[in-house]
Amino acid sequence: MEKDCGLWINILSHKLKKRMNANMQSLGLTGVQSHVMHYILVKCADGLVFQRDVENAFGMSRSTATGILQLMEKNGLILRESVASDARLKSLIPTKKAACLDAQVGEYLRQTERCLTQGLSSAQLALFLETAEHMSANLDG
Repeated sequence: MEKDCGLWINILSHKLKKRMNANMQSLGLTGVQSHVMHYILVKCADGLVFQRDVENAFGMSRSTATGILQLMEKNGLILRESVASDARLKSLIPTKKAACLDAQVGEYLRQTERCLTQGLSSAQLALFLETAEHMSANLDG
């Protein structure tokens, strides 16, 4: 049986999640939590971060984002604070615990990316990123 694009993407996704979860387990995080935590820490430097920002950045549903963020809040990685201009909105504030873990999380993310792209030329990597972006847009339409 020949593997098509969708199957290859599924295989890569599974392997990547498995590696990320294994790497982050020692920090008490899942792979997805580590990406979300890192995103919040980076984006907080530019201003307020909201759940919808996480949803858009990671292409996840509201319910998925809610579950991840609730667990992160329970584990002391983020706080949700009401915004003065709109009490319905809650900004996501990283805690000191998240900031302390971020250096190690960043290193694990870089190691995984190096492993994933090892042996690829910059042209191959650029073509892959362009192709993946195009495929993602195809699925949106």
